Amino acid sequence: MTAATARRWLHLVVGGALLMPYFLFVGTVVLALLGVPDFFTDPPALALTFTLALPLVAVTALVPAARPPAVALARGLTGAAPDALADGPARGRVDRSRTACWYVLHLGLGGVVAGATLAVPPFAVLLLALPVVRPGPGSPYALPTAGPALYLAPLAGLALLAALAGVAAGAGAVLARAAPVLLGPSPRERLERAERRAAELAVRNRLAREVHDSVGHALSAIALQATAARRLLDGPAAEGRAFAGEALSAIEETARRTVGELDAVLGVLRESGPDPGTAAPGLAEGLPALLDRTRAAGCRVTVRGTPPGVLPPPLDREAYRIVQEGLANALKHAPGAPVLLRLERTASGLSVRVAQPLPPVPPGPSAGGGRGLAGVAERARLLGGSATAGPCGGDWVLDVTLPTGAAPVPRTGEETR
Repeated sequence: MTAATARRWLHLVVGGALLMPYFLFVGTVVLALLGVPDFFTDPPALALTFTLALPLVAVTALVPAARPPAVALARGLTGAAPDALADGPARGRVDRSRTACWYVLHLGLGGVVAGATLAVPPFAVLLLALPVVRPGPGSPYALPTAGPALYLAPLAGLALLAALAGVAAGAGAVLARAAPVLLGPSPRERLERAERRAAELAVRNRLAREVHDSVGHALSAIALQATAARRLLDGPAAEGRAFAGEALSAIEETARRTVGELDAVLGVLRESGPDPGTAAPGLAEGLPALLDRTRAAGCRVTVRGTPPGVLPPPLDREAYRIVQEGLANALKHAPGAPVLLRLERTASGLSVRVAQPLPPVPPGPSAGGGRGLAGVAERARLLGGSATAGPCGGDWVLDVTLPTGAAPVPRTGEETR
């Protein structure tokens, strides 16, 4: 016997135990009115009691709260996949009806299997021992006491045990197949489950973007600044100490700012903080400090174009993150090379371009730049804009267009709704 068959058999026995209150109620109240003294020893009365108990089971199972315990049992004992069964109480009439059908099937089959489990094994043991231990004269069973039938009794006992196991396995298989049909989620519940899953993925994607763009950029800048400081400390004393002091100051300021942004992201993971996007400064507020940190890391940044001026807060923060990621790519793939940052405010939107000399290995998935560029594309798409990145005339160019009339960026967990 396999473990799945044993679990299903146990599930059926539990169903038989759940049927007993209904069975006893019908037997003691209803059949007593019909004048049946003992329905346990009267097969027709026993069958009638069993039959009348099942409608009572169906009526009580129409309560919405009846579904969660049934689902819990089905998950634990029938081996059904977690996603195949519904969560929470039954809300609609169809869901309640399906739950009632499940209870009738479970308790009906469980009553038969549980009764057979109680009755068949003792009788089978008696048949197995019959050639050695003869029943007394007061035995309720009409068993052979001599002849070939006496010695065939053990085979009959084994056949009864095998039949019981087969019936239990078959009834368990029926329940396992019926569980997803009768206890499975309705189309509305499947849609709600898909929406919750999409919201969870949106939260994870947004947190991943924030961590990558803030912490990733800061760590890249700190690494380059520390490397430059170490090299210059080995050079001429005066010049080396002066630049090393500037680099260490930039490292200190970058680390302090990044700790604040990281704390905001971790606050969302603890469900106790604001949207991590609000931790990012705006373009007008944070661009000068970002340029200073990037230049302190050894990247020569030239800014051209018209200052963007006042932008809507969501657009301002997302534009800052996009510029931050573009400069981070420049630090990673072309440290020390000249970088051109162009910001242009037009009537229709904001244009951001970051151009750097084409490195030996262009930024991409193979060079570790795929996640950042994918995050830039997601930010632009959420604002209704577009982003492209690739070689252009000997340079690696990141071009982003953001409409100034874009809708606010969704808060964490609402991106796909």
